[in-house]
Amino acid sequence: MHNDYPNPFNPITTLRYDLPENSLVTITIYDMLGRVVSNLVSSQQNAGYKSIQWNATNDRNEPVSSGLYIYTIQAGDYTQTKKMVLLK
Repeated sequence: MHNDYPNPFNPITTLRYDLPENSLVTITIYDMLGRVVSNLVSSQQNAGYKSIQWNATNDRNEPVSSGLYIYTIQAGDYTQTKKMVLLK
């Protein structure tokens, strides 16, 4: 997984990742209390270079507040966690 860009961001950031093989991919964004903010991706995807944008909204399409967020990507046996900052 590459770092999101831009970071800090307002109001959109792009998460980029490479899949070496077909995998079930899950990308989840959490607040600093560990609560799920948004489930961006949860699908079977083909190998290749991928990207997805997050527009700083939760799963109910409501804007989230400024602050530090954590995102995780899971693809097969691979898991990675990174931080991003939303500045308004």
